[in-house]
Amino acid sequence: MADEKTYPMTEEGKVKLENELEDLKMVQRPKVIERIKIARSYGDLSENSEYESAKDEQSMLESRISTVEHMLQFAEVIDHSATDEDEVSVGKTVTFQEGADEPETYTIVGSAEADPMNGKISNDSPIAKGLLGHHKGEDVTIDIPSGDMAVKIVDVK
Repeated sequence: MADEKTYPMTEEGKVKLENELEDLKMVQRPKVIERIKIARSYGDLSENSEYESAKDEQSMLESRISTVEHMLQFAEVIDHSATDEDEVSVGKTVTFQEGADEPETYTIVGSAEADPMNGKISNDSPIAKGLLGHHKGEDVTIDIPSGDMAVKIVDVK
């Protein structure tokens, strides 16, 4: 059997996924089941839009439950003791500067935790891939879709 993909994540990210899974199973699933039950009571299912809507919601919910269970099964919580204090790795926050632009700060997380609008970028993103393994003070050239991006790593926490 082929090697399964692992999902690198912080301990915080794993806990967040575990909480989401519990909510999906213990809160959301019963709500959808109740909606289906109520919609069935309306009679003819062939023309029952409430029933169709509830079944669609159930399908999406079960799909998300399956996805989260899979991510948790193959979760790899990142251990920072294996990297230098000033080395960019998953779970660390890195500040870098491109030329004279304002410094940018991101926390590099696993794809399951990525939230760029809140400063969390996926380790699979071009910027993170270009920074991983480098150290504070290094000049790094990052290959991004629009070309190369030359940055200096200002800080790693």
